[in-house]
Amino acid sequence: MSAGGDMSVKVAVRIRPLVPIELDQACGRCLDKVKGEPQVILGEGEKAFTFDQVYDSDSKQVDIYTATVQPLLGSFFQGINVTVFAYGQTGSGKTHTMGTNDGKVVGLEEITDDAGIIPRIVAETFQRIEQERINGTAVSHTVKVSFLEIHNDDIHDLLDSAPKTCTLREDTSGAVLVSGLEEFVVNSSRELLECLGRGSHNRATASTCMNAVSSRSHAVFTITMEKTCATSASVPSSDDTPAGPDCGCTAALDGSTVVARLHLVDLAGSERAKRTKAEGQRLKEGININKGLLALGNVISALSGEGGVGGHVPYRDSKLTRMLQDSLGGNSKTVMIACVSPADSNFEETINTLKYANRAKNIKNKAVVNVSSSNAEIASLRSHIMALEAQLHGTAPAGGDSGGSSGGVMMVDSSCVKVEILKSQRATEFVVQMTTALDF
Repeated sequence: MSAGGDMSVKVAVRIRPLVPIELDQACGRCLDKVKGEPQVILGEGEKAFTFDQVYDSDSKQVDIYTATVQPLLGSFFQGINVTVFAYGQTGSGKTHTMGTNDGKVVGLEEITDDAGIIPRIVAETFQRIEQERINGTAVSHTVKVSFLEIHNDDIHDLLDSAPKTCTLREDTSGAVLVSGLEEFVVNSSRELLECLGRGSHNRATASTCMNAVSSRSHAVFTITMEKTCATSASVPSSDDTPAGPDCGCTAALDGSTVVARLHLVDLAGSERAKRTKAEGQRLKEGININKGLLALGNVISALSGEGGVGGHVPYRDSKLTRMLQDSLGGNSKTVMIACVSPADSNFEETINTLKYANRAKNIKNKAVVNVSSSNAEIASLRSHIMALEAQLHGTAPAGGDSGGSSGGVMMVDSSCVKVEILKSQRATEFVVQMTTALDF
């Protein structure tokens, strides 16, 4: 993996319009955007918050996608993990913004003004794949999709025809994996969005007094792309994404394979039982939703420095925070979209959301280009062979030590070098064979 520099989690705030029930109750506005500035004012000038982007009640779906999410696609195609997640109280517009229920959209030509982030990013992903194939910058792409929900602190595979509970485990590198979660290979935006539609249909939803179609679970829609780059391809350095510079370096890939994950997270909204009038199963769901969001808030506080320098980060307090471990403080470019209500009846929930979002700005991630480990080993062996061949032909590699010989000519035992070259070639062939076998 190519090393990258620290970069902050980027935060956007979206203010939804007042809904009919709030208008019927004659609710006033407690939140306004400062004109021409990415800033919101709460109450009568009581509190101001500044973020990376702020979208007022009249903002369009395409505006949010274009300015906040679309630039991250470049990082995703370079092999960098990306996370976009929506956070806020129940009924604040998270599912609408993310487009989790937009499974009927199958291509750019079918995207309407109301289409959310997921269908737009899916359609453009396959458009870019086709463009890379035409340009010759990549020789192959493999796209996989998974879709899960965390419902009552249990992880369910939303794409599995036979419902089952999945578990979390860590691999040898410490990365958190979901055991039992199926990934499906998809070859078009249509296939990918069919998976979105199928999973959304299986997701737990219910009606409450605050939201007619309330999400009762946290949902994570993940697109994994494995891309084999063309020879002499490179990862260009760029500073024009809302999630910061692309590692601040140029990483030569030269036929390597990069694997990146795009996590699109639609969190269930925080809620108060006395306002939702939830009972029985709905009450139990609300309690578990709030427990997960409380754990997330504690992680955000710890990572933002409120837990003290070098303090413990409680990722293990919930399955949600364990799954988002790389997204918050780890190997990912992350954007948080905080969705809020402007109604004065929601003043307390709105200020809590803004406080969490304000803390999230201070979280530092370290995103890197994820080069396949087997490809990295092959590249290292090939580089070693080239260095040995340079020695065999009596010339030092560029920048190498001439060993005190005149004119850059090296005095070496050619038979020893030949044996070393043969060993390296055999090692390279072995790694290639093993990689092929594993892929198969």
